[in-house]
Amino acid sequence: MSQLDIQINGRNYNIACDDGQEEHLQKLGKFFSDRVEELAAAMGQVGDARLMLMAGLVVADELSDAYAEVERLKEDMITLQKNASQVTPDQGTLEIFANMTNRIEAIAARLEQPVET
Repeated sequence: MSQLDIQINGRNYNIACDDGQEEHLQKLGKFFSDRVEELAAAMGQVGDARLMLMAGLVVADELSDAYAEVERLKEDMITLQKNASQVTPDQGTLEIFANMTNRIEAIAARLEQPVET
């Protein structure tokens, strides 16, 4: 196990993580710290606990939206696949399908990658 310090809203927090995860956790910490700082700038210093709770809810909301978009795109792709067996696709349909596939793959890749700050 490794230990590292993450600074959020001017305070250091000592965090344990698996060996090799330090850089990833530092990036996540910076991403979260940036959210806390944005909220502090907009609302003032309303206390660390409240700022962190609000930042956590903002990040959770963004993640929820991303998952919902992935699900919607998957459903659209399934519908297109079902309909594709009933018609001969033209070039426009193929391009739409390719674009949707690329969007789904890009979103899935973003969700699987470490947060870049």
